[in-house]
Amino acid sequence: MQRLLPPPAAVLYGATTLPGAQVGVPGIVEHRGQRHEAVRRHFEAYGQGHVFRFWGRLAAAEREALVAQAETIDLPALLRSLEASRRGPAAAPRLEPVAVERIPEHGGDPARHEEARRHGGELLEAGRVAVLVVAGGQATRLGYDGPKGAFPIGPITDRSLFELQAQKLRRLRERFRRPIAWYVMTSPATDATTRELFARKAHFGLPGSDVFFFSQGMVPSFDFEDRMILCEPGRIMENPDGHGGALTALLHSGALDDMKRRGVDTLFYYQVDNPLVRMADPTFLGFHLLAGAEVSCKVVRKRDALEKAGVLARVDGRIGVVEYTELDAARRDAVDASGGLVFWAGNTAIHIFDTAFIRRVAGEADRWLPFHASEKAIQTVDDAGSPFAPNAPNGRKLERFVFDALAAARGVCVVETARAEEFSPVKNGTGSDSPETARRDLVAQVAAWLRAAGIEPPPGVRLEIDHSRVDGPEDLLQLGIRNLADATDILRTGPGVSA
Repeated sequence: MQRLLPPPAAVLYGATTLPGAQVGVPGIVEHRGQRHEAVRRHFEAYGQGHVFRFWGRLAAAEREALVAQAETIDLPALLRSLEASRRGPAAAPRLEPVAVERIPEHGGDPARHEEARRHGGELLEAGRVAVLVVAGGQATRLGYDGPKGAFPIGPITDRSLFELQAQKLRRLRERFRRPIAWYVMTSPATDATTRELFARKAHFGLPGSDVFFFSQGMVPSFDFEDRMILCEPGRIMENPDGHGGALTALLHSGALDDMKRRGVDTLFYYQVDNPLVRMADPTFLGFHLLAGAEVSCKVVRKRDALEKAGVLARVDGRIGVVEYTELDAARRDAVDASGGLVFWAGNTAIHIFDTAFIRRVAGEADRWLPFHASEKAIQTVDDAGSPFAPNAPNGRKLERFVFDALAAARGVCVVETARAEEFSPVKNGTGSDSPETARRDLVAQVAAWLRAAGIEPPPGVRLEIDHSRVDGPEDLLQLGIRNLADATDILRTGPGVSA
């Protein structure tokens, strides 16, 4: 709906385009004035004329910037989406638990897991897999000034989330002897700093040609009277269009075309704030392939009924994600005959998508990826045009949710993973899902790998491993490491956290 690149004014408003036009050329000022007036009339026709209420005090460059921004907005579609976002379902949906490929510890078939791992490895060896990281967020909630992917997470080295994930990707490339492209989705707020970081760090040891940056789209914010909010006298307030915007951005940025050129038809999706993520896990890929699915989702068992996590479930017969706020107490607390939660399959935001599916859904984004509105305190301006930061919600932000796309899928596969092995997101400054808990879980993961390889880690220490060399206990065994003395070039230890 919203565009990543501004369309020509002639397309939206019927203005006459002047080829080769330059500032100062006779006729340009008149043409610019006609174009500006057409845009203003267009906004007035849709009840958004207030966007230009400070027009008389704007400099020429500010006027041009405001009009250029306004030209990127498809007003009819945007307002339809805003209206639709406020309409709830006609009736409460019918919810049923979803079938899950369970881990062996919870009754899954080890032979089936081995078969899936083999098929997933074949996908990787054939060069059919790429990796997408959703990394448009800033780390302000963590007290860090910069993209969340740059946040230091290493228990000893303070390596960043990006560097940790790049190490894992390097190990995967080496193991399967194929290039694996890394698609990095930024936002306008993080794009320049993310690109600069990757350039300064030599792409963390990856070939620059295999790292593809693109930015997600932006969408205006609205007040409670459905009027666009200004954040400056000459600028409409916009926010990133949510993780669902990854699918539309893949299409509009040319990333899907790049994948096609590389022979990639399967995309592994994850969010940058999960340092435990198992990059392009072969077993997950294999289950996706064996199921003939267009989308696959990884889940973990909820800690308890009150954990604030969405769950995978059948919603009116189709697999989807139900947010924790949408579960009534009866279904939230429901238990089965064994005493376990009925709706236990917590969403980890780890997915696999067929690229053809992404292209189909992104081409009909307003159908499959509707906007959701949430009430927020949004930076704005007062009647005098001065900046104003409200301390209570004053409007709505719109976002797309990537899991809404499940409704369009001809097949969905849901696979369980162990939380300790693959899910420890960094979302809060302190408490649960914080840097402290993520570092603790990284240390515990390495300790578990050592024990699986027959090595007892020393008590009361921090552990940090080089994931470009070792990304699981099988790598320790393959390298012939039998004690800590053999691992000095890949393992760092330090005081402070019990293993």
